[in-house]
Amino acid sequence: MGVTSLSQEYTCPISPSRMFKALIVDSKNLIPKLLPEFIKSVHTVQGDGEAGSIEQVNFTEGSSYKYAKHRIDELDEENLVCKYTMIEGDALGDNVESIVYEVRIEAASNSEGGGCICKMTSNYRMIGDFEIKEEEIKASKERVLGIYKLVENHLLNNPQVYA
Repeated sequence: MGVTSLSQEYTCPISPSRMFKALIVDSKNLIPKLLPEFIKSVHTVQGDGEAGSIEQVNFTEGSSYKYAKHRIDELDEENLVCKYTMIEGDALGDNVESIVYEVRIEAASNSEGGGCICKMTSNYRMIGDFEIKEEEIKASKERVLGIYKLVENHLLNNPQVYA
């Protein structure tokens, strides 16, 4: 089993705690509202939303996928770190066993307004000798960046939300 890793960073003007609350803690409520054309719903299948819980993302009819299940491995609201694993769903395809994600949100050191740096690492655990193509990695990075920008814009337009 091979592992393919990709990392990316995104800097934004939102405070670290607001971004973490929106992007991670309340994502099951916020993301379907921001992306109703792609995400039908997100609900907790097992647990209370803390580490060990399993959430299921249900995609809309026109989407390429039907659903994905994520296990929350770590949720550290004090240090703004979340680790979770996609454990099931047609998004994994036939060649990926699981995808382990780690999201860290840190204060941007050069930002006067309280901005942050969102850091995400994804580890694709492959079945056999399969390797992900470069264009698939690029598409994945663009999707993640799109979600980050969407959340950022929502928070900029609604300064009272998650304040």
